[in-house]
Amino acid sequence: MANALGLERADYKGGQSTLCPGCGHDSISNQIISAAYDLNLPMWRVIKLSGIGCSSKTPAYFLKGSHGFNSVHGRMPSVATGATVANRDLIAVAVSGDGDTGSIGMGQFKHVIRRNVPMVYIVENNGVYGLTKGQFSATSDEGQVLKYYGTNQLPAIDLCLEAIIGGATFVARSFSGDAKQAQTLIKAAIGHKGIAVVDIISPCVTFNNDPRANKSYDYGKKNEIALHEIEYTPPDFVQGREEITIGEYGEGETIEVNMHDGSYIRLKKLERGHDPRNRMEAIRVLEQAQREQLFMTGLIYYEEPRPTLVETLNITETPLAHLQGDELRPSKDALDQLMQSFM
Repeated sequence: MANALGLERADYKGGQSTLCPGCGHDSISNQIISAAYDLNLPMWRVIKLSGIGCSSKTPAYFLKGSHGFNSVHGRMPSVATGATVANRDLIAVAVSGDGDTGSIGMGQFKHVIRRNVPMVYIVENNGVYGLTKGQFSATSDEGQVLKYYGTNQLPAIDLCLEAIIGGATFVARSFSGDAKQAQTLIKAAIGHKGIAVVDIISPCVTFNNDPRANKSYDYGKKNEIALHEIEYTPPDFVQGREEITIGEYGEGETIEVNMHDGSYIRLKKLERGHDPRNRMEAIRVLEQAQREQLFMTGLIYYEEPRPTLVETLNITETPLAHLQGDELRPSKDALDQLMQSFM
């Protein structure tokens, strides 16, 4: 069945995956495809970005009609920054990994959040360097044992916690084996104004699939704890932007978190009812999960979007990429006046 653009779901696919059969990354690619199809995304407006690693190969497997840039290891945020500043009309969907983000790219990750670059930042997190044959990564569980690398003695970095502390206004965690939740969160992230970080635990079936490991498929299926039930409703219209607030709601009740594109996420409180509008509660939930080795998923934190980088820089409404040469070059008189102002 065709969507509003006359495109079939198959039109949003990419090339044939070369990842290991059963890799969670392929499931995430499928959820991006479904989200783009359901949201009627025009592929020519989308730019796919990635760094280096198994995860960073995945943009080749979805949205074949979009722009794409596979960057240097850990440097994808710089490319995303340049692309979105040059063309503010682009919908940036970035895919990274726990190594690409949590190790060599940690500095760039923190600053792209601080600058609030408008993009969806998906971390395909498997707690291992799969492309280089299974070494521990920065998100590997402390005490984790790998056949060829012994025991990991270092504590894991929680990328959701880093994102909240860094100032992200949309932070979520999901599991590649939970297709409905992952797809819902990706849709909401695309509709968010500013950077949206979605950390998706994606088991490496080759190097890190010990059932005892927190990032294995078996562990995820048995131990996933959803903070709430999630339902996403795409927009029928774009409404005015007002402050987003959520009142108190009890166990079993449902609330709606309005997105600024007119859509909303519907949250149903479960026994672990969680208010994603409370920053300190979000931090507490993540610290509890880390301390007790719990695998909690869902919309962890959401707040009213703050100005994006292009707004902070006061860039013209017309994308820089669309300006003509005479519009980009100041006249001699204008340049002289500017230089005089510095005297």
